[in-house]
Amino acid sequence: MSTLATIAFDIETTGFSTTDKLTVVGFDAEIGSRVFLNTAGSACASDIEERVNDHLTTPVTLSVHDDEGALLDAVKTFVDTTIAQRDVKLVAYNGETWKGGFDLPFLRTRLSHHEREWPFAELPYIDVMEVFSSRFNTSENSLTGVYGELVASGHGTVDPFGESSEAVDAWETGDFGAVVLHNVADIRRTRALMDVAERYCSKSDFSMKSLEPVRGNQ
Repeated sequence: MSTLATIAFDIETTGFSTTDKLTVVGFDAEIGSRVFLNTAGSACASDIEERVNDHLTTPVTLSVHDDEGALLDAVKTFVDTTIAQRDVKLVAYNGETWKGGFDLPFLRTRLSHHEREWPFAELPYIDVMEVFSSRFNTSENSLTGVYGELVASGHGTVDPFGESSEAVDAWETGDFGAVVLHNVADIRRTRALMDVAERYCSKSDFSMKSLEPVRGNQ
C-alpha cells in the first residue's frame, strides 16, 4: 500500500435525495488538484480558475461544464487517461464505508441516471474515516473536525464556509468560486489526513477494496 500514491476524492451536490445533482467533483494529488464544476448552464466568470488559484499555493486545474452529464463524461476521461495510468489509490472521507458513506453511493446513483460508465474500475479504494474512528483518539468524527484536531492549520483556511450546507446555497446563487474552494479544502484535508494515518498506522489498519464492478462496462 505504501507504494501507492494518494488521490483524494470528494464531491459537492445540490442535496441528498436521488434526484439531486452533482455540482463539483474534485481530486487532489501532491502536485495539485483537478476539479470539475457543473454550472447547470448558468453564467460563470471566464477567469474563475485564476480567481480560485489566487487563494492557493498549490495549483488547481478547473474545467467548467454546462450540465451533470458533461461533468461525468469529463471525470471518466480524466480517470482513464490520467489516474488509472498511475500507481495510486483513491481515498475519501466517508465516501464509502462498511456502514454506508456518501460520495460513492451518490455518484453511482447519478451515473445510473445518465447511463454512464463507472469511472473507478481500475482503482483500489480506502476510506480514511474508518482509520480515524478506530485508531486515533479524537473527539470529532467529521472531516473538518478530525482535521482541526490533528492538523489544525492549512487547508481549512481557504474554505469560505463554516458548514458544507452553505455550498448548496452558494451554488444556487452562482457563487461558483466559493463552492470550488470549499471542495478544494475538503480534498486537501482528506489527503492530509491520509498522510497522517500512513505515518502512524500499520498496513493492517487500512481496509483497501477494489472498485471494479462485477459485470464491468458493457
